[in-house]
Amino acid sequence: MTTLEHRPSTALLVIDVQNGVVASAHDRDAVVANIDALVRRARAEAAPVVWVQHSDEELERDSHAWQVVPELRPLDGERLVYKAHGDAFEGTDLEDVLEAAGVGRLVVTGAQSDACIRSTIHGAFVRGYDVTLVGDAHTTEDLSAWGAPTPDKVIAHTNLYWQNQTAPGRKAAVATTRAVAFSD
Repeated sequence: MTTLEHRPSTALLVIDVQNGVVASAHDRDAVVANIDALVRRARAEAAPVVWVQHSDEELERDSHAWQVVPELRPLDGERLVYKAHGDAFEGTDLEDVLEAAGVGRLVVTGAQSDACIRSTIHGAFVRGYDVTLVGDAHTTEDLSAWGAPTPDKVIAHTNLYWQNQTAPGRKAAVATTRAVAFSD
């Protein structure tokens, strides 16, 4: 249903599941385990797995904090996209990577639900992609001390509003890890 012609493939996008990003994230271990299950399933179904890593002043490239968590490991040949903005499309080669793989549908996982996940799912949707957010495979840290809702509410709200997104010729959806399909 994507508006991107001749791009029938689905890719798994793993956003910012880095040591320094998810160290104190809500339900970290369960979310990482769900992402691992999705990575394994995508690989088994020959769906592209694209890894996104954020860097900034607090998350220096090549530092321990910047590395993908030890439970997950990109394989040789899987694409790595390095970003400095919330939306993984901004200032990166993500669009080129997806176009080369014929991808028109994204399955999105990672962190932070209320920052890079939200920015990227919207960025993908406005660029013509169908976007499935995996509701039990994204997380965020607790920012309630600064007035934000608790992480469980942020995650629930992100899932709630994403399942109701609409746009001509595109589909937004929320699915559980178990329900995700990489092929039609």
